[in-house]
Amino acid sequence: MKKITILIPVFNEVNTLDKIIEKVVNAPFGGLDKEIILIDDYSTDGTRDLYTKYPYKVLYHEYNQGKGAALRTGFKEATGDIIVIQDADLEYDPVDYEPLIKLILDGQADVCYGTRLSGGKPSRSFMFHHLIGNKFLSLLTNILYGSTLTDMETCYKAFKADFIKGIEIKSDRFDFEPEITAKVLKRKARLYEVPISYYGREFSEGKKITWKDGFTAILALIKYRFTD
Repeated sequence: MKKITILIPVFNEVNTLDKIIEKVVNAPFGGLDKEIILIDDYSTDGTRDLYTKYPYKVLYHEYNQGKGAALRTGFKEATGDIIVIQDADLEYDPVDYEPLIKLILDGQADVCYGTRLSGGKPSRSFMFHHLIGNKFLSLLTNILYGSTLTDMETCYKAFKADFIKGIEIKSDRFDFEPEITAKVLKRKARLYEVPISYYGREFSEGKKITWKDGFTAILALIKYRFTD
């Protein structure tokens, strides 16, 4: 039987981790075996005290390195045939896994993104500058790589394991998203998007990505267009 690995990078999510773990466990997986791997990126808010009650693999960073570094650690340990990324907050709902992984299981896709921007699913109103930033980064991606993506910055990315493990990830922080997208597109992956729900947070609720990460993403898109 095929297996799915869910990688959950965690940094200071003591208020949401229990709930997202519950949602992941109860999500539909199309009959796949599941492997849940938590990568703690040096949480200091009490999150680390929660791990003892979970029967899942937990990987620890000894200092804060960023989401990209956490995922790089997780990819090395993943044993599933399909790998899905899940943030530890509650912005994304694991009930949306099924259509992403179905395209891979059916042999149609190597990679599948969940798009928050194509409509058809519940979506909390974006902060205006985040919406404009996301649309601009997707447009820039399409110009540079000849693609038609609507939501490059989405968390929900599902991969055939043998495809993603053949890609070296260099980015440590949120520039993981443009880097992996650039490298997937340059390798001519069969990439699909499917609509997903989005329950975005405000900064007061723990949102971490800022406008500065947008500039980093622009530089990464340009850099990886011309380098590996």
